[in-house]
Amino acid sequence: MSFLRLRNMVKRYGELTVVDGVSLEAARGEFVVFVGPSGCGKSTLLRMLAGLEEASGGEVWIDGQDVTHVHPARRGVAMVFQSYALYPHMSVRENMGFGLKMAGVAAAGVAKRVDEAARILQIVPLLDRRPRALSGGQRQRVAIGRAIVRDPKLFLFDEPLSNLDAELRTQMRVEIARLHREIGATMVYVTHDQVEAMTLADRIVVLRGGKVEQIGTPQELYERPANLFVAGFIGSPRMNMLAAQASGGLAHHPALEHPVPAPVADGPVTLGLRPEHLTLGSGAPNALLLQAEFAEHLGGTSQIYAQAPGGDTLTIGAPGRVRVDRGAGLRAGFNPAHAYVFDGAGQLV
Repeated sequence: MSFLRLRNMVKRYGELTVVDGVSLEAARGEFVVFVGPSGCGKSTLLRMLAGLEEASGGEVWIDGQDVTHVHPARRGVAMVFQSYALYPHMSVRENMGFGLKMAGVAAAGVAKRVDEAARILQIVPLLDRRPRALSGGQRQRVAIGRAIVRDPKLFLFDEPLSNLDAELRTQMRVEIARLHREIGATMVYVTHDQVEAMTLADRIVVLRGGKVEQIGTPQELYERPANLFVAGFIGSPRMNMLAAQASGGLAHHPALEHPVPAPVADGPVTLGLRPEHLTLGSGAPNALLLQAEFAEHLGGTSQIYAQAPGGDTLTIGAPGRVRVDRGAGLRAGFNPAHAYVFDGAGQLV
């Protein structure tokens, strides 16, 4: 039996539909990530799950109970927001225990839960500090600790790392993954960052325009994207796309050294190749014949940008520091088994 179930969730604001018939299920202890561009409905969907937004239609089930019309405080969920929302005049210990105190939990019980959450989050030395004496990452740990002490059935995270710099985001991703392993709770996490989604999720829900584009494990979405949108959204750098033409079971493009198999009827198709599946030089069974533009050197790797006939710019991942001369011919080899073909409607074939 599913621990979390959303059935045909809908949210409308007047004539505007921002969540349009979303259904999904999650197992107990699973880490599910909602990902998609700004305005896709992911935060609204999370707020409906929490009870902070009234659904225009559909049902929310948590642990076998229909909670669609249950007050947020009685749903057994705890939410961590992008904003830390800590009380500046209270210590870390007081901030973490305030909700329990207001709920009438005895002082000894509050102290025990706060101490345990602080141990899990490795913030015991910070318990007597006030928020102004904490870094951004430490404040986010306190906000997560405030959720942990409630011992909820379900944790909800709404873009919790957006206010942190790149290094702290990486550290906090590791901390949240470790937290999930340690407490084994069911978690639903919203982000626009596909790297966060890929590194944290057991399963990812890709949303666009209020609808689900695809649900699957990170590996499934990377290896078998359902359509052009998912293929372009999942993976960094994004997948290279070439507008090609299919005929006789093959996809043709002026950049291709040899046509690639295309199991579709004759007509326009899109050929997709990930940057990491392209290699410079000879040896691969097929290749794109391109014109070099420039290279970005990232220390241990380089990203090379090159132009295909017709003007499309493609990205090639390469180890080490690679020099290219602008305008020079460039052969980007690939295995045809790694080529993706999308039909005229943008669906993977």
